[in-house]
Amino acid sequence: MGSFSIWHWLIVLIIVMLVFGTKKLRNIGADLGGAVRGFKEGMKEGTSDHPAGGSTPPKVEGNIIEGEIKEKSKSA
Repeated sequence: MGSFSIWHWLIVLIIVMLVFGTKKLRNIGADLGGAVRGFKEGMKEGTSDHPAGGSTPPKVEGNIIEGEIKEKSKSA
């Protein structure tokens, strides 16, 4: 028990090829490769959009609300 030998893996590969067929396995491989390629391109685009400089954040304008906070007393 433990790790499988090369013969075990070859038998598993043959069974998988018989069940799914080589065309379907090729399509799955192409889809997986395209997904990885798209992920890498997305990571490159994400790093180029935000430069690593020390730029200041944009000013956010809004209204200032002034008020007074009063504590509530508990009555028994």
